[in-house]
Amino acid sequence: MELTKVFENNEKWIAQKLAADPDYFKNLSRGQSPEILYIGCSDSRVTAEDLMGAQPGEVFVHRNIANMVISTDLNVMSVLNYAVNHLKVKHVVVCGHYFCGGVKAAMQAEDLGILNPWLRNIRDVYRLHKNELNNIANETEKYNRLVELNVQEQCINLIKTAAVQKAYKERGLKVHGWVFDIHSGKLIDLKIDFDNLLKDIMEIYNLEK
Repeated sequence: MELTKVFENNEKWIAQKLAADPDYFKNLSRGQSPEILYIGCSDSRVTAEDLMGAQPGEVFVHRNIANMVISTDLNVMSVLNYAVNHLKVKHVVVCGHYFCGGVKAAMQAEDLGILNPWLRNIRDVYRLHKNELNNIANETEKYNRLVELNVQEQCINLIKTAAVQKAYKERGLKVHGWVFDIHSGKLIDLKIDFDNLLKDIMEIYNLEK
C-alpha cells in the first residue's frame, strides 16, 4: 500500500463515520471503557478488532511477536497493569494464530540474532511440553499444537502477576486463551481450565495474601 493511499483512505473513513453519526468523533474523544484486554500477535494478517467484529473503544490491544507475556517486558506489563488496574477490564485474552511466524522461527535450529532472547521463551514452552510435541509426527500439526500450548503458557504467565491475581479475587477478572485459524477465519476458544491452573500454581506464585 502506498502511503499517499493511507491518507486518502483516512479521509474516506472520516466521511463515512460522520455520515452515519455526526457526533462520532466527539463521542470517541470522551474516553474509553473497554471490557477486554487483547494480547495478540503483531502478524499483519491478524487484526484484533476485525476478527472480533469490535468497534473503537471496545477492546484495549497489545500486540507483539507470538503474543508473549514476559514478566521482564515492561511494555506488556505496563499495558496489563493499566488495563486491569485503571480501565478495570473484565477479561484478558491471549490470542495466538496458526502458522505463526514467530512460533515457527522458534522451532528452527538457527541463530536469529536479536530475536534469540525473545524466541527463547517459546523454546521454553516447547521444553515444558517436549514429550507431547515430539510424539506428533506431522510437522504442521506439531507446529499448530505449539501455537496452542504457547497461548496456554502465556495465560499462565498472566495469572502469575499480582494485578491479575488481585482483580481475580476482588472482581472476578477472567483470563482466556484463544487461537485464530487463518485458513477458516474462525476464533477458537481453547477452553483452558484456569481455575484449576490457578490452584496448582498458587503455592509458588501467590502474590496476594
